[in-house]
Amino acid sequence: MRPINLIERRFHVDRAAIRRYADITQDYNPIHLDPDFAAKTSMGGVIAHGMLSLSLLWQSLAATFGEERMPGTALDIRFVKPVREDDWVIAGGMKADEQGHYDVWVRADGNGRCETVIAGTATIGPPPARPTTSASTLIAKESP
Repeated sequence: MRPINLIERRFHVDRAAIRRYADITQDYNPIHLDPDFAAKTSMGGVIAHGMLSLSLLWQSLAATFGEERMPGTALDIRFVKPVREDDWVIAGGMKADEQGHYDVWVRADGNGRCETVIAGTATIGPPPARPTTSASTLIAKESP
């Protein structure tokens, strides 16, 4: 039986987290790192890397279903709004049907707002195949 709700995961997106993500991915776009530059853009300030927030959704899925189910899991999402520096992001979801589909989201809470920043659907992959054991396999393992 599949759970109704995904286990939520939370993360504080501060300047240090954005910088660490830039270093890991080698994505030094000034919209993420330079407050003066970012203030002059249509975003009006520093925004986090979209994949930084999306990774929290994968963490929610893995916490709910286990790492072994992630290789067969697919996401169909859209980035709705940017995540701002000093937002808390919360990822979760709710079962949409009995076929393994979940409505998923990432919400930003901070700076006087609480809104969805990523929305979409997750299709949960099948459980991993269990290894089969035959009598001949057991005998071979017990032989010297």
